[in-house]
Amino acid sequence: MHALARWWMRRRHGAGEWGGLFAPAPDGEWVSLDLETTGLDPARDHILSLAAVPVRDGRVGLSERFERRVHTARAFGIESIRHHRITPDEASTGEQVTDVVREFLHWLGPRRLLGYHLGFDLDMLRPHVRALAGFELPNPTTDLADEVAARQRAQRPDAPVDLDLVHIATRLGVPMIGRHTALGDATTVGLCWVALRARGWPAD
Repeated sequence: MHALARWWMRRRHGAGEWGGLFAPAPDGEWVSLDLETTGLDPARDHILSLAAVPVRDGRVGLSERFERRVHTARAFGIESIRHHRITPDEASTGEQVTDVVREFLHWLGPRRLLGYHLGFDLDMLRPHVRALAGFELPNPTTDLADEVAARQRAQRPDAPVDLDLVHIATRLGVPMIGRHTALGDATTVGLCWVALRARGWPAD
């Protein structure tokens, strides 16, 4: 979000329930976010689970994680179940999405968001954040895929860029944790970010 737009929104909303989102972002801290969804169309699909973990001081704070299963009554097929391993019965026992998003925003505060192709997750959250707060998330964002792409191109400008998460994790020496679960992917991305900042992108 542009600094002027953030300033205007802080002036308008800073004294209300969502004022914590507009405080200065803590230095050296990110929140690695991941969603599991019924599909890949933000206009039609629904959130099934949301997880986030703090990343600071070269560590991923699993003990401070935010993790929620989200209720949906929308039917979804076997391919979706194979991907995220959440069944319709399990989805029906989750919390209401409005309650989950409200709790998440208060937990998140002004911290920077980190993710892998984070734009999709933000697109899925956007209508729920707007319905609650009346605006889009103002938090600064960092996308692991964009950062890795920039480093790959800097090293080998003419080589193809490989942004598969398994490839990124393998090159950075990070184990894949609970692939295609919200908490697992959020943790893996956080660990990749720690490794990338500490060691850079490994040369071929």
